[in-house]
Amino acid sequence: MGKLLHISASPRDDASESLRIAQVFTDAYRETHPGDEVEHWDLWDGTLPDFAVGAKAKMTVFGGGEPQDSEAAAWAAARRTFERFDAADRLLFSVPMWNASVPYVLKQFVDVVSQPGWIFSVDPATGYGHLLAGRGKRVAVVYTSAVWGPALGPEFGSDFQSTFFNDWLRWTGLTDISEIPFHPTLAGDYEEARRAADAQARDIAKGF
Repeated sequence: MGKLLHISASPRDDASESLRIAQVFTDAYRETHPGDEVEHWDLWDGTLPDFAVGAKAKMTVFGGGEPQDSEAAAWAAARRTFERFDAADRLLFSVPMWNASVPYVLKQFVDVVSQPGWIFSVDPATGYGHLLAGRGKRVAVVYTSAVWGPALGPEFGSDFQSTFFNDWLRWTGLTDISEIPFHPTLAGDYEEARRAADAQARDIAKGF
């Protein structure tokens, strides 16, 4: 039995297009993968640990030491977060665009789980090692925006949303990535873009 983990970065509940499209995806996934577990992880639910002390623990580990006391507790909390993420072989992220990039809670998630020995290694000669590679994990990402669109000029903003997040996924070793974009323009193609995103979500989910 497989597991799909939906990690959502929108706090807007029923008003969120990224969450709505993700629901289309998970509904189609359940229909075609009836034996699989589907879990929803709302990054706004307060379970993400603060990483101020964890950052100190990270540097302790980098230096070959063992975190102690408050650092040890922060490191353990980060490890639990990573293990929840790592337990799924199928990952769905719903990512709205905030100020040309991703919501800060998603960046917090990235910073908490991106640790040496878990996500990456470093070699002085060859650089980074990508520790999630070669494990058969697949990723789908719903990218939404309200103003920016790929066909629009720079006066409508820039995309540091998919560029940042796709780069992070590849850096971890997760390279089997399917994108589901929803970027309706202000010209009135909202319903057409919505139908296209929903159809793409269903198609990807069925073969996921």
